[in-house]
Amino acid sequence: MRTSEKPAVNTAGLSGPASRKLPVPPRERKPALAALAVLLILGGALATTLLVLRSGDRISAIRITQQVGAGQQFTADAMEEVQIADTGIDFVSWSQRERVLDTFAAVTILPGTLLTDDMGVTASEELGPGKAKVGLALKPGQMPAGLNPGDRVQVVHVPGRGGEAESRVLAQSALVFSVGGEKGRSGGSGQITVIVETQVSPVILQFASVGEVAVAELPGAR
Repeated sequence: MRTSEKPAVNTAGLSGPASRKLPVPPRERKPALAALAVLLILGGALATTLLVLRSGDRISAIRITQQVGAGQQFTADAMEEVQIADTGIDFVSWSQRERVLDTFAAVTILPGTLLTDDMGVTASEELGPGKAKVGLALKPGQMPAGLNPGDRVQVVHVPGRGGEAESRVLAQSALVFSVGGEKGRSGGSGQITVIVETQVSPVILQFASVGEVAVAELPGAR
């Protein structure tokens, strides 16, 4: 009786894709990177929380309501209290307003500005030695409209009709200290006070007394 024999399978000679697959190395775990990622996530969440919490912190600050010219002393009418978010900027606290009243503006400060320490000085260079305050009573056409304290102007000699002299600049860049006359005086709308060098103040006063002085604004100068 014949028995069928199954041929033996030669596995050593396989050349298919399965026989060419390279062994896969085991996945390497990196616990340090995972820990760093967790720390970054926690740090970002903490920073966000702090920003949200600090946005609710309010501090009292001083806001300027009127233009204060360089060299001018701060006044109570030019300041108001405002509550702002604590951003870390060193704004002057409203509680320090009495100290501010004893100082002068280091630069021209426009309305709406929040006051910082570097905007004020204890002594005004504009009002120091070698300077003089000169009051001018000007007529229409002798001064531009809209002048404010802190503006810079040229003071010009404008000879009257029939005069042989030509116009000339008496003060190249005079600081406007105040605009308008004192309370109780008439004609205040044409009165301004400017700060000039002491050596030219007598000449300016001489020509101003006969109405031969005009001022021209220097918009780009502060």
